[in-house]
Amino acid sequence: MSRYYIDCRDYPSDSKCTVALSADTKEELLEAAVQHASQVHGHQDSPELRDQMLKMFNEGETPAS
Repeated sequence: MSRYYIDCRDYPSDSKCTVALSADTKEELLEAAVQHASQVHGHQDSPELRDQMLKMFNEGETPAS
């Protein structure tokens, strides 16, 4: 079974966030990623944010640091 992940280190920001999230489904990852983006990075949950995040997902295992 494939996993999906998103890694904040791939998108440098002033906060220098190093969080990486992964899940078995895109839907599960999207919910976790939107919560993180909203609570930690101050983004507003919106259809546009969700569309952007889906495009940022990678398939496979999160790379080691």
